[in-house]
Amino acid sequence: MPVRRVLWLVAIVVVLAAGASTRFGATKQLVRVNGRPLMHTIVSRAVELAGHSVTVVLGANAGELAPLLKHSPASVAVNREWAEGIASSIREGLKHAPSTADGVLIALADQAAVTTEDLRRLAGAWRRNTNAIAAAQYAGAVGVPAIFPRWCFRELNELRGDRGAQVLLQRHVDRLIRLPMPSAELDIDRPEDLLALEGNTPIRRRTLSNDEHQ
Repeated sequence: MPVRRVLWLVAIVVVLAAGASTRFGATKQLVRVNGRPLMHTIVSRAVELAGHSVTVVLGANAGELAPLLKHSPASVAVNREWAEGIASSIREGLKHAPSTADGVLIALADQAAVTTEDLRRLAGAWRRNTNAIAAAQYAGAVGVPAIFPRWCFRELNELRGDRGAQVLLQRHVDRLIRLPMPSAELDIDRPEDLLALEGNTPIRRRTLSNDEHQ
């Protein structure tokens, strides 16, 4: 079965940083990388893989970000409870997963070094055992991008506050497929992270906290 066929059964939820980007100092999704807003990077790669099965969750800056996606096949969901933390964005995205979806792939839009091929490899790993959770492995840990089967949906909906999908990865280590993905180590939290992306140079994450690995 081709990976493309599997992705018809998986909804992809791209969670943009829903807060006010205080660490970056500006609306980081609007910063241009290679002539395009940062937010387009992983959204376009997800769309390349799964087309209309992609939902982008917006939060604090939804008003200025949503128009940038008007020509994208991805659906836009606005999280009105963004101040709660990342859990509310995951719940919002899950609301938009098709009832026929066997799983949901959760990715963060500030993991801008993750490629379409990375997502394709993750889908391929999950295809070999669709009852397992397939997660990226990097920086000595596992995190998103990750694919959660339907049996995880209830637990994802029960997440609250600034605790994200990392909770499930820690809880279900016996049902976890780990896929090495060094590119997922870089996320854009600070201006120096953007410089690392533009220069294609590796940097290490400063901490292994829930908000950075969800």
